[in-house]
Amino acid sequence: VAPSVHISPAARSLFDQPLAIAVQGLGPRQQVTLRSSLRDETGELFQACARYQAGDDGELDLARCPALPGGSFSGLEPMGLLWALQPQKPFWCMVKKDVQRPVHLQLEVFEGHGDPSGRLLAQAQHERRFLRDGVQRVPVREGRIRATLFLPPGEDSFPGIIDIHGLGRGLLEHRASLLANHGFATLALAYYQYEDLPQDPTELHLEYFEEAVNYMLQHPQVKGPGVGLLGYSKGADLSLAMAAFLKNITAVASLNGPVAITAIPLCYKDKTIPPLPIDEQQVKVIDSNIFDCSDVLIDPFQAPGKQSLIPLEKAEAQLLFIVGQDDHIIKSEYYATEACKYLQAQGKGNFRILSYPGTGHCIDPPFFPLYPIGNHPIFHKRSVLGGELGAYSKAQVHAWPQIQAFFNKYL
Repeated sequence: VAPSVHISPAARSLFDQPLAIAVQGLGPRQQVTLRSSLRDETGELFQACARYQAGDDGELDLARCPALPGGSFSGLEPMGLLWALQPQKPFWCMVKKDVQRPVHLQLEVFEGHGDPSGRLLAQAQHERRFLRDGVQRVPVREGRIRATLFLPPGEDSFPGIIDIHGLGRGLLEHRASLLANHGFATLALAYYQYEDLPQDPTELHLEYFEEAVNYMLQHPQVKGPGVGLLGYSKGADLSLAMAAFLKNITAVASLNGPVAITAIPLCYKDKTIPPLPIDEQQVKVIDSNIFDCSDVLIDPFQAPGKQSLIPLEKAEAQLLFIVGQDDHIIKSEYYATEACKYLQAQGKGNFRILSYPGTGHCIDPPFFPLYPIGNHPIFHKRSVLGGELGAYSKAQVHAWPQIQAFFNKYL
């Protein structure tokens, strides 16, 4: 019998869904190398490989056979060929802007453990989608709002979430589209560097975000009376400020976010919150022009007058802080811990922290490749974001259902 690759689900799956991978028809205890490949929409190649030995029956089931040392990972890792995918171009972040087009995953089986690879024995293709059948993608141009709304299949009303990304990326839809597959009406909201929104704003206005909340609550398929916010990095400080100053915010999940306003002043009505000061003397150059900016933000709890601190005690919402212990952009674990101590001292218990070792600034949905060094959002220099491959992948897989459970509980 010629060797063959078996993937379940068979032809296609959602990007955040685990796969079962097996190879059949090998010789007893035959040594093989498995390689996974995909290209992002810019054409950049991501690959991972692992060395295996088939069982006595010539079967190789990744859920039962550990990977041997010498590949991208070792040990019993049924999804290793997905979470260990790494760009062939250094410092490249996987680009996914068009969520309507699936990603094509290729799996190949080579003879032996050689480098270069031995003879190709079998291969298979698999489609990784961002939208399940029936999910609607609706571009939103209402008043000032520039966004995309994703609606789960059916005519029902669904819990509503506004997804707000960090600095410098325009409109990103991958997280919102995946959440819609899990039953949430999700608005991916841009706030600058997109279409006719300001390219380089000198201030941001909370009224813009308030308009997005009202848009969601007036939508016939959004179940009120409140909405949830999922904010990453700068998007997290905006989400926490929305919870402190606006009505109808029920639950906020902050992904590696500060608890103070950063980078751009935030205005609401006649009040302006200045951004947290930066100490550029604290930038460390670590390796041929790679920066480490871990210490550049002044501690918001020690800053004179604490003017940039978001008054979280005013928030009625439930707060979930998701933090990477190896975040080199924002001291997110310290910020979350101090903020929760402060809330506790105020007699509040509306918070929870999920803290992940070996995890850097980026926390994406499962199976997005690790991006440990990237462009600093303020200095626009290549900087350490943090994170270690195995720990980061486990954090993503653990955090994603926790985020959904949190919103299901409180929305």
